[in-house]
Amino acid sequence: MPAAAASSTSQRLLALLSLMQTNRSWSAPTLAARLEVGERTVRRDVERLRELGYTIDTTRGPEGGYRLAAGESLPPLLLDDEQAVAVTLALQTARLAGAGLDDAAARALLTVTRLLPDRVAQRIARLEVGALTPGSPSTRVQVDPEVLLRIGDAIHRREELRFDVDRAEEARLASAAHPASTSLPASASPPPRPPRRVEPHHLLLSSGRWYLIGWSDEHGDWRVFRVDRLRLRQHTGRRFEPRAVPGGDPAAFLSARFKGSSGADAWACVGTVELSLPASAVAPFVGDGVVVAVGPERCRVEAGSWSWGSLAASFGRFDAELVAVGPAELIDAFADLAGRYARAADRRARPRPVPTSDPGVAVVPQVGHEQDGDRG
Repeated sequence: MPAAAASSTSQRLLALLSLMQTNRSWSAPTLAARLEVGERTVRRDVERLRELGYTIDTTRGPEGGYRLAAGESLPPLLLDDEQAVAVTLALQTARLAGAGLDDAAARALLTVTRLLPDRVAQRIARLEVGALTPGSPSTRVQVDPEVLLRIGDAIHRREELRFDVDRAEEARLASAAHPASTSLPASASPPPRPPRRVEPHHLLLSSGRWYLIGWSDEHGDWRVFRVDRLRLRQHTGRRFEPRAVPGGDPAAFLSARFKGSSGADAWACVGTVELSLPASAVAPFVGDGVVVAVGPERCRVEAGSWSWGSLAASFGRFDAELVAVGPAELIDAFADLAGRYARAADRRARPRPVPTSDPGVAVVPQVGHEQDGDRG
């Protein structure tokens, strides 16, 4: 058989298997139309798949046709390019399942990549990802696999990335960084800015979102970007020398940024309180905090946050009497919150307008300063 004909047959078998894996019956005329071949060719291809170990049932009747069924053993797998990327990403992040699959996933990944065509295997081999925590369906964000592959290529080749940040997101970041200077009408578009230029180093998955960690010469510092908000541009070919992220662990570095820390992977503010609640009622809601029972209806909680005010507010959400144990900054934060809440509860107080540079613009004060890699 000529090489070209063999390649065409293989590609057609792959397409046929991909169609039959959708868990439905296919009539021979429908398959022939989808594959742009005759029904006789479809019947021959079905027999080839059966010889490879696939169990394909033939159904009778007006809606009859072919259906892929479960077999007694695992037949050879045929994957198209997109399926290969999906399998690779799933295997690289399998350790998040917490089911002791690390070694099996590593061996499966090696098996898959060895069987892939060079054009696919080389790109996938460059797509090395890290992972922190799995994401719930409500937090997962879809990312084009081709974008992940392009970022993986750039990391492997040590090639600078150029991209734009989503325009609406860029305006939000600018507003968060300079809330008092916002004077554009609501309908105005943010002024254009040149594309970001970043030396990409790491690609990580956390809580269902993809993040890029890169070095920015413009800022002379590390930056974190959510990949779903990036619009990649063409490479310029500029190369760079790799750097080590602070601490040497990309996952710990990203986790520290989420906690508002530029150093160790730890909360910037850590404090302790005693709550008039049993430990069992508090423990499920403190995240990475520590709960210790000090009596049948009382417990001590140590937790952290990115600011003392947010930490004090988080303790207050338990809706129970509490005693601030310390440190002094936490006690001061409780006093500050108490004053603010008292003023908010005073029905006689009238809301004061927020001063702006434009009388027609309402400015909402922002709390804190978000960076490119915010989790929201």
